[in-house]
Amino acid sequence: MKIYISADIEGTCGIVDWNETELEHNLSTYSKQQMTQEVNAACLGINEIEKSDILIKDAHDSGRNINPMKLPENIKILRGWTKDPHVMMAGIDKSFDASLFIGYHSPATFNGNPLSHTLDTQFEYIKINDSIASEFTINSYTSLYYNVPVAFLSGDEMLCRHAKQLTPNIITVPVSKGIGNSSISIHPYLALKNIKLGVKEALSGDLSRHLIKLPKHFKVEIKYKEHYKAFKASFYPNVKSVDSQTILFESNDYYEVLRMLLFI
Repeated sequence: MKIYISADIEGTCGIVDWNETELEHNLSTYSKQQMTQEVNAACLGINEIEKSDILIKDAHDSGRNINPMKLPENIKILRGWTKDPHVMMAGIDKSFDASLFIGYHSPATFNGNPLSHTLDTQFEYIKINDSIASEFTINSYTSLYYNVPVAFLSGDEMLCRHAKQLTPNIITVPVSKGIGNSSISIHPYLALKNIKLGVKEALSGDLSRHLIKLPKHFKVEIKYKEHYKAFKASFYPNVKSVDSQTILFESNDYYEVLRMLLFI
């Protein structure tokens, strides 16, 4: 098999404050270690099914959070940012058999995670076809654009429920539950155990059960917190202003959605 992993940090077990997500902050030591261990648990689950080619995208902030020395030797890791439209899915293509998402979090406006946001904290929200979109939504569509099944997700409980609405057969492992500006997390070691078992379940059997069809048309509505940022974004080709804080973009090609998101 050939497996793609996209890993974020805000949905990692126990993370609750922005300081814990910053590469050089002294409070981020646990976060980076746990993120690395959760990715490693996913790799171990993959390898118990079949020794596979695994590409890991370190998809948080600087893209330099995961310690590659703590991972199996059959991985490759993409650190930093390519600056192409795939962003958190950099390196994905049609050759992969499945994609996995580790440490993902609820979208902006959702209260499932004290750090909930979508792509950038400058956005009030992002909607795709009138539904609130998470980073998982956006990146799942990228995977599906290349006909790669979306098999597994770990992160906060609300996101896991939200993901089931998008792709019903996905295997999810919730590791935390947001309560206001706090969260309740399971034990970090239990998170590792559950992720490993969940990945094994997700990759067992016919992987096509995880494949859904992309929408034929994409209507993307983005509301900014600052009106002048919406004004600037309105000059991107085919973007329309809805009001002083909101823009609208439509396309039948999802890659054009990704290109738009990259540049605005």
